[in-house]
Amino acid sequence: MDFRPVLYVNGILLSILATSMVLPMLVDLYFGSDDWQVFFLCILTTAFFGGMLVLTNAGKDFTISIRQTFLLTTSSWMVLATFASLPFWLSALDLSFTDAFFEAMSGITTTGSTVIVGLDEAPKGILLWRAILQWLGGIGIIVMALSVLPFLKVGGMQLFRSESSENEKALPRAAKLASSIAYVYLFLTTICALFYYAAGLPLFDSVAHAMTTIATGGYSTYDASFGNFDTAWTELIAITFMLLGSLPFVLYLRAVRGNISCFFYDSQVRWFLSIVGASIMIMSLYLILHNNMDLLEAVRRTSFNIVSIITGTGYTSHDYGAWGGFAVGLLFFLMVVGGCAGSTTCGIKIFRFQVLYAVTSVQMKQLLHPHGVFLPYYGGKPLPAGVPSSVMSFFFLYALMFALLAIALSFVGLDFLTAMSGAATSISNVGPGLGEIIGPNGTFAPLPDTAKWILCFGMILGRLELFTVLVLLTPAFWRR
Repeated sequence: MDFRPVLYVNGILLSILATSMVLPMLVDLYFGSDDWQVFFLCILTTAFFGGMLVLTNAGKDFTISIRQTFLLTTSSWMVLATFASLPFWLSALDLSFTDAFFEAMSGITTTGSTVIVGLDEAPKGILLWRAILQWLGGIGIIVMALSVLPFLKVGGMQLFRSESSENEKALPRAAKLASSIAYVYLFLTTICALFYYAAGLPLFDSVAHAMTTIATGGYSTYDASFGNFDTAWTELIAITFMLLGSLPFVLYLRAVRGNISCFFYDSQVRWFLSIVGASIMIMSLYLILHNNMDLLEAVRRTSFNIVSIITGTGYTSHDYGAWGGFAVGLLFFLMVVGGCAGSTTCGIKIFRFQVLYAVTSVQMKQLLHPHGVFLPYYGGKPLPAGVPSSVMSFFFLYALMFALLAIALSFVGLDFLTAMSGAATSISNVGPGLGEIIGPNGTFAPLPDTAKWILCFGMILGRLELFTVLVLLTPAFWRR
């Protein structure tokens, strides 16, 4: 295999990462933190390796094969997480390399799990760096979902190849598609920050939370997350922009070109919003009947936390672990559901549930009418060949990897609830888990280092749609 295209692109990405470190360095300089020297050293190190990879592998027109694309996708996330961990490792936080890598991997995959205790007093540069990582990871996964995964036919994502080709007619090059998405992404982030600022958040907190809200990442600048603000307006703004980040960004591009109605007719959006609405109503009713909450408080608490969990953002405003067994069970299920394909969210994704429903419906009809001919449909069109089997394989692999992660976490000493929710929150890139240790009021700091490495593997598995990572572990991939 020719590794030069892979190394070249990784070099470009490292150069972008080094440039991104300039802003937190300037913030630390402004606030008088000595950590600006750490960022300066990390900028030099990251830029050196990035530049070296670019210069030593440039000078040729590359054509990237499918095997190289698989390797590039996984290696880029690993390389970025490694170099992004350097500021955490060398900063005044005094984290071990394991903790630093865990924090960086959680950031770049927009998971939101954290090992840092004392965010309220942490250096501003580090807080901003966490937000930048999630913001970069959010736009990275959108571009990957629209251009790379459909090409690789991963987990049924080939279903959206037609949407990508439609965009390429209006936006001739893939680079143009990526830049158009970046403008929309930046616009939504700016509007979100302005709303937060108007609601009373300080400017720094407004910008940091806007970045992690649109990216559905969930990193906050406070240990209490949104419980630190505890106002209905800030929670309403967060709910709105978490939902906006969970919709397919290809629809925003169509809306910009005048087709605003696409949001109302997209079946994936309708399914997603229906699940969110039904979950809020059921959970609110449960809290009113069993926890004696009044109507407004129940709707407010459930709306924020359900949207945060299903979108994989992971913000918390209340200890939902204390709401009772039904609440914990429903939220555990919502962890794995996720948002729409082509958004910043994670999890299984809504379209796969739609495909599974269509295939199951056809199977039921076939049982009732053995001689009938029935086809599964998605969005009013027959499913392309290969999509049903690809989606079914994804479901099987998702369940298998979740089970293996949970067993591995139990093996290294975690209790049942922590192991189960830790496996679910890592492979679904949600953030907080359940229980006293990693629940909404806890952190992942007390876990043993082995458990943190297992969770890091779960994070990248979930973020890159399982197959993209696991195919590299097969001997057949490396054979000629």
